[in-house]
Amino acid sequence: MAKRILVADDEIRVVAVIKKRLESVGYDVITAYEGYEALKKARAERPDLIVLDLIMPNLNGYQVCAMLKRDDEYKHIPILMLTARSQEKDIEEGMRSGADYYMTKPFEHEMLLAQISALLAKAEPAAEAPGPAKAETALKKEERPAAAGPGDRAKKQP
Repeated sequence: MAKRILVADDEIRVVAVIKKRLESVGYDVITAYEGYEALKKARAERPDLIVLDLIMPNLNGYQVCAMLKRDDEYKHIPILMLTARSQEKDIEEGMRSGADYYMTKPFEHEMLLAQISALLAKAEPAAEAPGPAKAETALKKEERPAAAGPGDRAKKQP
């Protein structure tokens, strides 16, 4: 069964490009164009991963991410924030809200696909294994690895 990915961004063109690229490699894609819609679809559809923009109408990406990560039903879903916001304070807020990875626009499609694949691979054993919730993984600035390439700001993954 194909993995399902929710792509949430208020830019229709960005959603269309990402959707086409993900579908071309075998993912099923669900789309949302504003924050409340993203939250509603995440809860109803239970995607395997969410690609989430920060700046959206109604609820921003930080709010959507935090709401899902605080909820035991959805906190296991990996969230990759994909946004034009590249200041250190934005990245730190993304990590505090619970994002599993933070990538800035413009981005390389191959890097996006690689991170999605890595997050899905990491999430599979965690979703299957019983036990206590994962420990908080937010990192201090000095613990975060240097960016791997253009548009890439990563959270350290154990």
